[in-house]
Amino acid sequence: MANHLVIVESPAKVKTIKKFLGSSYEVDASGGHVRDLPKSQLGFDPEHDYEPKYITIRGKGDVLAKLRKEVKKADKIYLATDPDREGEAISWHLMKALKLDELKNKDVYRISFNEITKNAVKASLKSPRALDLNLVNAQQTRRMLDRMVGYRISPLLWAKVKRGLSAGRVQSVALRMICDREDEINAFIPEEYWNLDASFKLAGMKKNLTARYYGAVSQKEEKAKTKTVIRSKAELDQIMKDLEGVSYAVDEVKKGERIKKAPIPFTTSTMQQEASKALNFSTQKTMRLAQQLYEGVEVKGHGTIGLITYLRTDSTRVAEEADAAARAFVKEHYGENYMAAGDPVKKNNGKIQDAHEAIRPTDVTLTPVMVKEALPRDLFRLYQLIWKRFTASRMAPAVYETTSVKIRGGNQLFTAAASRLSFDGFMSVYVDADDEEEKSQTLGAMEKGTALALEGLEPSQHFTQPPAHYTEASLVKALEEQGIGRPSTYAPTITTIIARRYVAKENKNLYVTELGEVVNRIMKQSFPSIVDLSFTANMESLLDKVADGTVSWKTVVSNFYPDLDEAVKIAEKELESVKIEDEVTDEICELCGRNMVIKYGPHGKFLACPGFPECKNTKPYLEKIGVPCPRCGKEVVRKKTKKGRLYYGCEANPDCDFMSWQKPSTLKCPKCGSYMVEKGSKLLCADETCGYRMDRPENEK
Repeated sequence: MANHLVIVESPAKVKTIKKFLGSSYEVDASGGHVRDLPKSQLGFDPEHDYEPKYITIRGKGDVLAKLRKEVKKADKIYLATDPDREGEAISWHLMKALKLDELKNKDVYRISFNEITKNAVKASLKSPRALDLNLVNAQQTRRMLDRMVGYRISPLLWAKVKRGLSAGRVQSVALRMICDREDEINAFIPEEYWNLDASFKLAGMKKNLTARYYGAVSQKEEKAKTKTVIRSKAELDQIMKDLEGVSYAVDEVKKGERIKKAPIPFTTSTMQQEASKALNFSTQKTMRLAQQLYEGVEVKGHGTIGLITYLRTDSTRVAEEADAAARAFVKEHYGENYMAAGDPVKKNNGKIQDAHEAIRPTDVTLTPVMVKEALPRDLFRLYQLIWKRFTASRMAPAVYETTSVKIRGGNQLFTAAASRLSFDGFMSVYVDADDEEEKSQTLGAMEKGTALALEGLEPSQHFTQPPAHYTEASLVKALEEQGIGRPSTYAPTITTIIARRYVAKENKNLYVTELGEVVNRIMKQSFPSIVDLSFTANMESLLDKVADGTVSWKTVVSNFYPDLDEAVKIAEKELESVKIEDEVTDEICELCGRNMVIKYGPHGKFLACPGFPECKNTKPYLEKIGVPCPRCGKEVVRKKTKKGRLYYGCEANPDCDFMSWQKPSTLKCPKCGSYMVEKGSKLLCADETCGYRMDRPENEK
């Protein structure tokens, strides 16, 4: 009979952990939080020392009743919620809800493990501890601060703008960052510059050598100045004039070696960034898949096992045992010269918690190939990314042999460079999504004084580019660099500002909407400290100090709330109402003849007559993509299946049954005449028997 009870958060962990522990242990799940601040009110009393009022979450009564029965049977109770502040708080709420702190004849412990493996779970049982109330208080403080901002400012936005809006302590700062970037882009003035490439014929080489203009030779030192930027056509013309009739020769040859260091293991932030760039996953999807890999999957020959360590971390630290196992794996499968000489640890910038390890495989010998059949495609792709990154982090750097030459023509210099991979090191396993394939030319056996025959000069005009729009990946990186939010908040923050329609996501880029601009303007005007980056980063620092016991949680909330309360009261009096006009379409209401407008409901956009309540006509909103239907010539629109999968169909459905899983193009296949579809940077013929493919034109990207 089981006389030990282990309570975890997720039901998905129950089966895995029970198998590790055997019949003397009962394992059950709380399903996350069991208590929270009430939804109907602020949840704490500023007049009585900010004491929070917690209530049982609706629907958790049956869970708690079942857990109480299990508690009665057990001699020892282990609270095994996730190993972070949130998990610590859930254990504390379970302690209170189940009155575990009042039990006289039972032992109650807190245990935590960074990975769901047999060794990790059993090791945690050998070293139980008491609840860390500092961590609980840090989570409680964050929850109350978020509640203050959300519950005090959101109703103001409802009153002044429209219902359904929200403000948030982190989401409002993220929105501001996107708006500020949009302002930078709109204010950007492009500046002209020119490149000048020279093509030279090399003896014994089939391809010409291309060198780029570097600058004029200093008459005093007979050396080039720092690289010159050609800023106008007039400057270019003068250089071209100087080059008329000159002979060219190699002025300098430098050979060297370039070391490319192995990457460090993933943190939550870098995993989200890399999964976005390499796999095109949203931050939300990445976290959902990582949660499944952490909680455990069935792998043939291994049973149910957690494949990765805990997914919410900002540390790159790796346990000694895991480090040794990875190095041994590298030595066995790649050779001793592929092993890393030192420990590739990222320097602590003062914002890193270091409570957990980096995200890594729980067993490095469980290669992606070994688990491929056990995992759905996307789960496999994320595991493979994590495995490769971690394995590469324990490998030697890549080494390139480099050659650079300076070519002189009169008093002008051109440069050319080449590199050759001499040792692939970690790159035999992993290449970062940002790393473009090394494009290099062969310089041949050149030495100083070698004469070169000019084949031609090719000038090209360019303009400087504005800052790029944020993507989910770059926004996560920026939030982390600014010290805003924590690993657990990046994904929900981005998901919220997109769901509130403050931000639109198109082709990975995040664009602020009119609604987002209005909300951001109100926040900057009435609540400048809430959307101030330094203020928010400092608040995160204070939460860290609450977590390590150096600052009282009540000090933080009592200093924050009065200023917020005053700002809300002023805004209620002084802030003018803002009306967001509905977007008018060219769709005519067949009942009354008005142009229908786009409205937003629980399931997304729909068309409604602006004559409501006199006219209550509504219809589905069909988003046209600007492509005529290949069958009937009407518009192709985005649609979703009942399960939510996106596809493309004809607006005339059911009269026309055209549909495509890939986005159709306006271009026809030049080989067979069928329509073509977009596939990454390519266009493919929709007729698979044809097989024709081509690069997507710039105007279709």
